[in-house]
Amino acid sequence: MTEPRTILGIDPGLANTGWGVVRQYGPRMECVAYGCVSTPAGVELSQRLAKIHEQISAVISRFDPVCLGIETVWFGQNITAAFATGQARGAALVACAQHGLSVGEFTPRQIKMAVVGTGSADKAQVQYMVKKLLNLQMEPKPDHASDALAAAICYTTHEGYGGVGGASALAKLESRGRVMAGAGTGGASGAAARKILEEGAR
Repeated sequence: MTEPRTILGIDPGLANTGWGVVRQYGPRMECVAYGCVSTPAGVELSQRLAKIHEQISAVISRFDPVCLGIETVWFGQNITAAFATGQARGAALVACAQHGLSVGEFTPRQIKMAVVGTGSADKAQVQYMVKKLLNLQMEPKPDHASDALAAAICYTTHEGYGGVGGASALAKLESRGRVMAGAGTGGASGAAARKILEEGAR
């Protein structure tokens, strides 16, 4: 029987770095925890980056993932924001390197394609499908945490595991993504899901 593995996903950002931990049992996945590292704009840059590094390192120490799926920096309309995101991404990657995690880097389009089945999906669609794929009681919030879980899911589609190769896993997720037709988001969270969010964010 294939041993489970734990995957960390990171959605980098200077103001908010989302993280999510997924455990994979062959083709099946479950959410372990998720949260967000937030740093206020008024704090010195070095201190903000230190907080991201320290808290991501703490997440790794607590949940012991073996690999990482992380979003690449998208140099779109706001170059300044992209550079800030790159700095936050670097701080998180250093923490992952110090713990010896294998790293998979994916574009926003690749992550959306893996989770929803289309590279042009919006955040609400990503949240909805992350909830479905991980069998959660509620859609993960904030969206930074949802995007991080999506990055972890994307890692499984590209790396494969337990007999589910990258191409076949991606096809399966794309097929599941086609059932999405702008579905709405879920209601109130259950106690268990709320506990994961609150404890995971510490």
